[in-house]
Amino acid sequence: MAEKTWDQTPLTPSCARALNDKIYEKRKAAALEIERLVKELAQTGETEQIMKLVNVLSRDFALSSNPNSRKGGLIGLAATAIGLGKDIALFLPQLIKPALSCLSDQDKKNRYYACEALYNIVKVARGCVLQHFNSVFCELVNLASDPDLDVKNGSELLDRLMKDIVTESNSFDVVNFIPNLRDRIHATNSYTRQFLISWVTTLDSVPDINMLQFLQEILDGMLLMLGDENKEIRKMCESQLDIFLQEIKASPSDVDFPSMVNILTFHSQSTVELIQLTAITWLREFVNLAGRSMLFFASSLLTAVLPCLAIYGRDNVKEVAKAVNQNLMRLVTTEDDKDDDESKKEEKQVEGSLHTNSIKVSSSLPPKIKLEIAPVVEVLLKHLHQQSLMQTKIAVLRWIYHLHLKTPRKIFQHVEQIFPVLLETLSDVSDEVVLLDLEVLSEVVSSSNGPQSEVGFQPKPIPGTNIYFTKFMISLLDLFCKDSQLLEDRGFFIIRQLCLLLKLEDVFRSLSEILLEKEDLKFATKMVQTLNTILLTSTELFGLRNQLKELKTKEICSLFSCLYKTWCHNPVATVSLCFLTQNYKHASDIIFYFGELEVTVDFLTEIDKLIQLLESPIFTYLRLQLLDGENNQYLVKSLYALLMLLPQSTAFSVLRHRLDCIPSRESLPKTKNLKQGIGKKEEDSRKSIDFVELFQHFKNLREKHSNAKHSRGKNLDKVHI
Repeated sequence: MAEKTWDQTPLTPSCARALNDKIYEKRKAAALEIERLVKELAQTGETEQIMKLVNVLSRDFALSSNPNSRKGGLIGLAATAIGLGKDIALFLPQLIKPALSCLSDQDKKNRYYACEALYNIVKVARGCVLQHFNSVFCELVNLASDPDLDVKNGSELLDRLMKDIVTESNSFDVVNFIPNLRDRIHATNSYTRQFLISWVTTLDSVPDINMLQFLQEILDGMLLMLGDENKEIRKMCESQLDIFLQEIKASPSDVDFPSMVNILTFHSQSTVELIQLTAITWLREFVNLAGRSMLFFASSLLTAVLPCLAIYGRDNVKEVAKAVNQNLMRLVTTEDDKDDDESKKEEKQVEGSLHTNSIKVSSSLPPKIKLEIAPVVEVLLKHLHQQSLMQTKIAVLRWIYHLHLKTPRKIFQHVEQIFPVLLETLSDVSDEVVLLDLEVLSEVVSSSNGPQSEVGFQPKPIPGTNIYFTKFMISLLDLFCKDSQLLEDRGFFIIRQLCLLLKLEDVFRSLSEILLEKEDLKFATKMVQTLNTILLTSTELFGLRNQLKELKTKEICSLFSCLYKTWCHNPVATVSLCFLTQNYKHASDIIFYFGELEVTVDFLTEIDKLIQLLESPIFTYLRLQLLDGENNQYLVKSLYALLMLLPQSTAFSVLRHRLDCIPSRESLPKTKNLKQGIGKKEEDSRKSIDFVELFQHFKNLREKHSNAKHSRGKNLDKVHI
């Protein structure tokens, strides 16, 4: 059958036999004869005969099951290509197809000969081969990782030739090629990766090819290559990515920013430091280049950078992430708090900001620049709510605070989501996080953009605050009630900071009113003890102590009455409040009422602490007033009453020694200067205080405590039985 086929072609039987010979020299001689024959046929224009010859060399030789025939067919096809010269275009598909098929031959020698044949065919065809570029490229990708060194060397020669052709051509169809490259860019073999990077570099070097337009197609795979074990591959890839980044800076209009941001966001969480650093660095440049346009991707950018701010052992990544975060935060302005109708009026001005330094921003970016608050809040709360590290939480809190300053109206639309998470954060182990959390909460509860009233909400909001002020105080006390350790560890810290951040009179009034309604009397007692200690000792409350000491205005007298009613949960705290406000007669009445109360060890311990406070600088004025015992009889009487309550302890000795220092009336000169300094105005304001009512309230609350304690005792007895 083969002989009959040969009879129909210019191929002689002797030449056909030589092509089938296992000896290379005989096959080569046959190839030379074929080359001569094809040249003659080409000169005489016998195209049909040449086509018959090519078909036979392909079907009966190159694609034969006989290894020697395949070798002969390949060298024959190469000889045909050489013989055709410039006339090769018509026969190129029939010449290339069998050669490409043999590149995947199981015999390594056949693969090598296929490389050689294809090299000769391509060398003759030059630019014509670009029509078959994708097919050749696919086979070259496979050969890049071929286990045989000769085959690999042969494929490299062919590869260089193809690159030369592409580089010198102005008709390479890069659009048709990119999907091919994209499908293979995720290869994991090091040799394949090296091959692919070399092609990316080659294409990017061609002036007529703009690879930036297709960068989003290959960026993911290239970033993954930065994690290759081969140092040379990492270096090649890093170098090319640096080149791309410089090109982006020069021509940002050619970049598909949305697709790029998504890819970079994903790789910003890579466990490979070089990948992560590269992704974050690119995001930093994107923010710098596109300006407010990047607010469209604010949630994605925050997802990328927030975890990196607390990353351990990668200082470079952390610093770049910090820059991205700060630059993005600067882009948020009061303009983002406006409605769409308002922003339309200034749209032209905003668009003008996109052309900073004469850089044209990519048309792939949204035409309207607007910060979408909802997805940003979702990302922020996710990182604050979960077990994120301290630096990440700090960054999140700063973002929430910044949004309250720049977009207060819009951020308050999400306050119901934000508020509970901020309250939970008060239990964080980091003082810095808690401090910043309190700043954010203070901004929320004092903002004029928050709702000022709510139907049925009790107690009523304090003037100058929104309803979240009272909600916050209620939630804070509930938090302390549920977590006694938090109250013990952080109670002083939290309340003192609130007094710095908010109007401290409002803080104490609000806490006092809420505590008065608390059913948990034990907690209320402990909380009053905490608040009383803060009131009497904290430097932040120096001004309030002075106001309470004098009680000059009706407003401060009203605050005293409010505090008094709540302080009645703790009898000793009530006495200290009376001492602070110079209400000595009332203090005396309360102390003498102590005789009707159950005196426990805890009760005596609190009196002991009060004696220590009386010896502190806070009560210097009180000790000086002891010199004027004639006008401060109730003060002296109160202190003696406390002395009588105390067992003979250290506190007893301290107070007794202090009282022993009071001079007799005869030993003091008669002078008005020693009289306590409560003038007529202060006396008038104090008249607004109904001490009879307050004392009755004190008795009622003590009775309530006694009944509650008696009830608990009965329950314990029942359990014991």
